[in-house]
Amino acid sequence: MSSIAEEAPTTSIGAAVEGLATDVRLPGGDGPFPAVLLRTPYDRARHRAEARGWARRGFAAVVQDVRGRFGSPGEWQPYRHETDDGTATARWIRRQPWSDGRLVAVGASYAAHCALVLALEAPGDARPDAVIAAVPALGVAETAREPSGAERLLARAGWWAAHGDRRDSDESALGKALAADPGLLTHLPLTGLPERLGRDLPSWAGLWRHRDRGRLVSRAAHATMPLLAVGGHHDHFTEDTVALWHAWGGPSARLLLGPWGHSLVAAPGTDARPAHRVNLGDLYVRWAHRALTGELAPGRHGALALGGGDLWLPAGTDGEPRTQRLRLLHGADFTADPDRPVRSDDLTIPTGGRPDRCLLAGPPLPRPLDVVGSARVRLRATADTPSADWAARLVALTPEGAADRLAVGVLRREQPADRESEFTIELGRVARRLPAGTRLRLEIAGHHFPAHARNPHTGDDPTTTARLLASRRQVDPESVALRLPVLPSRPTSTEPAKEILR
Repeated sequence: MSSIAEEAPTTSIGAAVEGLATDVRLPGGDGPFPAVLLRTPYDRARHRAEARGWARRGFAAVVQDVRGRFGSPGEWQPYRHETDDGTATARWIRRQPWSDGRLVAVGASYAAHCALVLALEAPGDARPDAVIAAVPALGVAETAREPSGAERLLARAGWWAAHGDRRDSDESALGKALAADPGLLTHLPLTGLPERLGRDLPSWAGLWRHRDRGRLVSRAAHATMPLLAVGGHHDHFTEDTVALWHAWGGPSARLLLGPWGHSLVAAPGTDARPAHRVNLGDLYVRWAHRALTGELAPGRHGALALGGGDLWLPAGTDGEPRTQRLRLLHGADFTADPDRPVRSDDLTIPTGGRPDRCLLAGPPLPRPLDVVGSARVRLRATADTPSADWAARLVALTPEGAADRLAVGVLRREQPADRESEFTIELGRVARRLPAGTRLRLEIAGHHFPAHARNPHTGDDPTTTARLLASRRQVDPESVALRLPVLPSRPTSTEPAKEILR
């Protein structure tokens, strides 16, 4: 948050809360002050500029290394101790002479998890008065798997290689390992990854046993404080961010969704435009002041960016479902071979040989199309194996000839072999203006690797098996219906700050 203007001198002090390494940055002048708490596994030293920004705007900024990370002693067990340690820290803050008792819990990714469990699971005297949760990692199960059970392999391998079972971090750990062995993630079983990384990662195998999705979202209905949820349309936690906002039961809930990746404004998508450059630090501070003084209007409000269009829409804007009929190009009968999976990092289509996906496309759009909301694909299909993943990838082919991924969904199905059935693959949220001349391409495959682990098609656990089986698929092309939420007319723009601060 270094972009916040300098307004007053600040004072930095160190502290140990329940033995955890903690930095406190106080505003200049006489207190007491409202406080901001950020608990992180990513090194509190990385947040010094952010803490100074909060202090210059009148907040006591408290930044803490979670248990077992960087300066804090103890054993690092992700997601296990954050409610207890956050509770102790919040109570400590409220006992300090510089605290006026008001507390805002803030954080991004894992730090957002720390803020949310404090708000939703801590005893009443420890709960914050407001929460800012950006790209929230709601829990271990939500980060590890899609709702259908498919494993998020690449993201979790990268995170565990960088941060798992160690006191410090090595952000480049997986990248270096892949450079040395490009086929690193193809080796089986996946639970053997630590050996191939040359690292002791005892928690890696246990990660995949977690399936208890939805705990924090279910508790969000009982929240008692305001929420500001911030996410990106290109972030892998977008659906969780929106679900949290929808479920929040506090007096007010605000949502900001931009055309960004997991690092938000630091990771703009190709569809980001000048209007989507937002000073998040300034917006957070202004929202926190209004939240603590009770100036926010009740209810759910916010703003979402229209990628490819230089504007913002009110949060909650959804288009009307429209079925896009597509023409089969090839692959109504294809083979999903986990030894040669469809790659998540490659948008080119192979030519020659037996098809590895069903490929459909539409004609050029006669006019611009604003797609805003949740997209899905309905189809009838058959697999000759009892376990099958169905990956659907929607790609925009621009008039200039570029391929731009719009949405992806992965559905895991267990059913008798060779039985045709009808099902829906959820593609997630889209917020994009598609210019005239754009063609939509839909790929239906059996894998989306390495973003997701390969289904071995044997019915065995994909993380522990060492046996793979090819799966023959048949898709009824006449049944394929792409449902897109389309705005019926050109939308009216709004200002994100206006919607967040109202």
